[in-house]
Amino acid sequence: MRIGFASTFLLAVGFSVIVSVTGCGFKTDPVPPANVVPKPIDDLRYSIDETGVTLNWTYPDNTVQGDELTEIYSFDVHRAAVPLKDLCPTCPIPFSEPLEIPGGETADGGKRKVGEYKTSLLRSDHKYFFKITSRTSWWAASTDSNIVSFVWQIPTSAPAGFTVEPGDSRIVLSWQPVTTLIDGKTAKHPVSYQVFRSEGGKDFVPYGDPMSATELVDSKVLNGKKYFYKVQSLMSYEQHQISGGVSEIGDAAPLDKTPPNIPSGVRATATSTGTKVYWDRPDDPSVVGHRVYRRAAKRGKGEMIGEVAMPSSIFVDKAVPEKTKVYYSVTAMDSAEPSNESDPSKEATVR
Repeated sequence: MRIGFASTFLLAVGFSVIVSVTGCGFKTDPVPPANVVPKPIDDLRYSIDETGVTLNWTYPDNTVQGDELTEIYSFDVHRAAVPLKDLCPTCPIPFSEPLEIPGGETADGGKRKVGEYKTSLLRSDHKYFFKITSRTSWWAASTDSNIVSFVWQIPTSAPAGFTVEPGDSRIVLSWQPVTTLIDGKTAKHPVSYQVFRSEGGKDFVPYGDPMSATELVDSKVLNGKKYFYKVQSLMSYEQHQISGGVSEIGDAAPLDKTPPNIPSGVRATATSTGTKVYWDRPDDPSVVGHRVYRRAAKRGKGEMIGEVAMPSSIFVDKAVPEKTKVYYSVTAMDSAEPSNESDPSKEATVR
């Protein structure tokens, strides 16, 4: 059963006609108001930065009777502001008259829509409370959502100099300490920082607990996968935590920088077609191939003369310099991007 705002309006008109006109021959029972009341919102949440507060919630898509809702007429945003000096934990929350904001279809492309409300009309030294109700018409309103609350104070500035550096199975974050408020005045209360992380384009979520340090090493990462980060300043104020500015977003993908083991058992044998160089086949699954180097006697460094892909562990040097003693070494290459190369093996020469 699909119920939208337009259907609700027609039902309301039909109900009015039945009440006011007797014997009109209308045979369909009207829909009681309770049948089109939306389920209450249960995921109201908020985020704060230096500009104010943003509320978000998911559109209800069912009535309290379990029927599907395709449209919400409007949302009512209920707000209360209480001076910190007047806070009373056992007193009722003094919500003011609600602010109505438009609704709409409950889904977009098969995905439930997310509502949003932003405000910067906040006063320092006040605690704010918010709740949301939804309507399918002026007379069909849901019960209250969960309540969210926070304390507002002039917030701290956003962390500057935010850097994100990739390493091997780790990403190092760092930023400059925050010492000022957004109005330029010196922060007189302790400042801490909350790091947020996003994986694969998903929403940012807190990474760990707030911290006083200005560097964090994230070792819960996979090489080659990109991660996104931002950090928010927080200020402790009269047993409350005031959310401050948020840094720019940084991203990085950790890199595998660990080379494979050095090849062992390198030997060289003269054949009719050239010098055969061979070595022990590695049992490391990350090794994808080997490089063979040749060094002429009395020279300090060899030159690469060939590459061999796994599973082969043999290379034939068909261009051996005449009347020159040469030495061969082998390195291993792994599957990382870019590939890591091991140190060269012990040298081998034809006996």
